[in-house]
Amino acid sequence: MDDLFAGRDVAAVGFGIPSTIDRRTGEVVTSVHIPLGGVRLADRMRSRFGVPIAVDNDGNAATLAEWAIGAGRGTSHMIMLTLGTGIGGGLILGGRLYRGAVGAGGELGHMIVDHDGPPCGPGCRGHGHFEALASGRTADGRARELGLADARELVGAARAGDGRAVAALAEIGRAVGAGIASLVNVFNPEMIVIGGGFAAAGELILAPARDVLSREALSPGRDVVRVVLAELGRDAGLVGAGLAAYEALGAGSEWTG
Repeated sequence: MDDLFAGRDVAAVGFGIPSTIDRRTGEVVTSVHIPLGGVRLADRMRSRFGVPIAVDNDGNAATLAEWAIGAGRGTSHMIMLTLGTGIGGGLILGGRLYRGAVGAGGELGHMIVDHDGPPCGPGCRGHGHFEALASGRTADGRARELGLADARELVGAARAGDGRAVAALAEIGRAVGAGIASLVNVFNPEMIVIGGGFAAAGELILAPARDVLSREALSPGRDVVRVVLAELGRDAGLVGAGLAAYEALGAGSEWTG
């Protein structure tokens, strides 16, 4: 990575990682898919590169990007959900990224939707969490039940008119809608932005999600919120990490939405 910056005028570096972060210390508290738990990543990277370092959750980074230059630009109250292997995302409240008391807020995939539901998955001891019911990993499981390989094949089969695949995705979509409705009731956002690889299912999950939203969310919140697809795709996390680095320079007010 040092070679990457050779000959470049780098003022700060940002990282968006699938982890919970204690922003008081820059320590990675828990981490999914990468072995960084217990590492004070900010200190290590600051020592290595000698510039200000921003370390944030990857969902927060994607949220920041979609709000600043993507689907949520111009809003002051926006929520992003990234539907992938798990569920991530973040909260823009009052025109600022909400990180919680120590930086570990916004773990939207771990909202409890069904207190006696299925185990959440690797790295989490919980049950019935949002991502256990509505993620790409859930879709992978439903695909295997139908003799398909994974979520991608499940979506393809549904688009080809397979009724069982359509029903499976609709069930997942209703779980997505339950989570969205809870977020609308708690935060009253202007917009919910849906991103991540599983968002490619589009209206196969979003149409049933909107049905549940219309039933379970309260007025006036349900009447004003818009549910839209993200615009930045795979670039969102990278762009957001760059914006977080810019924030580390104390310049965030120049790019706020």
